[in-house]
Amino acid sequence: MDFTFTEEQQAAVEAAKAVFSGVAPDDVPSPSLTTGAVADDFDRALWRKLADAHLLSLPVPPEHGGAGLGPIALCLVLRESAKVLARVPLLESGAAALTIQRYASAELRTEALPRIGTGDLVVTVATAGRTGHDSAELSVEARQEGDEWILDGSQTAVPWAPTADQILLPAHTPDGDTVVALVSQDDEGVSLDDQISTNGERYAEVRLHSVRIEARKMITDPGAWESLRNNLTIGTCALALGLGERVLSMTSDYTSKREQFGFPVATFQAVAVQAADRFIDLRAMEATLWQAAWRITTDAAGPLPAAGDIAVAKIWASEGVRRVVQTAHHLHGGFGADTDYPLHRFHAWAKQLELSLGPAAAHEETLGDLLAAHPLS
Repeated sequence: MDFTFTEEQQAAVEAAKAVFSGVAPDDVPSPSLTTGAVADDFDRALWRKLADAHLLSLPVPPEHGGAGLGPIALCLVLRESAKVLARVPLLESGAAALTIQRYASAELRTEALPRIGTGDLVVTVATAGRTGHDSAELSVEARQEGDEWILDGSQTAVPWAPTADQILLPAHTPDGDTVVALVSQDDEGVSLDDQISTNGERYAEVRLHSVRIEARKMITDPGAWESLRNNLTIGTCALALGLGERVLSMTSDYTSKREQFGFPVATFQAVAVQAADRFIDLRAMEATLWQAAWRITTDAAGPLPAAGDIAVAKIWASEGVRRVVQTAHHLHGGFGADTDYPLHRFHAWAKQLELSLGPAAAHEETLGDLLAAHPLS
């Protein structure tokens, strides 16, 4: 495999590193010490810096003021953002932009994409369904009446929903087709019930009561929902990879300085073996992430559909990020639980990512079904 990135993708990474270099994970109250959300809004100052560095416009095509770099570049930037626990809707905005670019009408692309690229339009995405356990597209019903669509239903655990401008969400039609709607918070019939995520961020349950949407804000292409879901999934895997890399780096730094019996604990075989196992986890997470991202970016054929590569990436990301953080806590000893040290924050974010990805067993079942349907010769 050749994981060499293009000059444009490498430039995006360098720009992201420059922007995130000034971000400290301890800039907001700790989720372990806060009753309620850690903050009322996402990091608007950082959002503006990302926009000024043209990082929000990476997925936006050139005709709308962006670079048109696609999912791989977005994942590279997300990987860097997770290393500092950047509190911005970068994943959701980027995935929405990619979906609108590819599947929306020319009118909606012209209206939304330039503003997404400049950071003036904040779009989040609803994917958890009504309860978090059912299919997201089945939680909202969409029916067409003339030039409008009417939406009824609800979506739970919508990230950044209380402070986003618009929400991109899937719905099903009476004929069983899946469509994607761009809903504004101020649309009549839209209501939000506050929720708080595992890492202390403001989420919301979004309720839709006979919400009328103009046809131009509906994406009816049958491939739109799958593409949106795939981009969100690999983006979440990229966040897990970046967070895991930062946590292992913190662990390496701590164990190389912490001494016991007159020697750094990093020199003890038991410590070195555990750290080496987690390094292997991260390399597997990285390889499977880029394989999945490459498949959905290029639509390349393979022995299994792209869903197989995505399932493998989810298995490694979900299990890997948990193992990395657990080992980090073990090797840090009691110091890792100190709320004056940032590891507990990374633990909360890792758990949120793990919950977002879902259990590895479910993805293994998906992979098994794909292998049964597409036997490998």
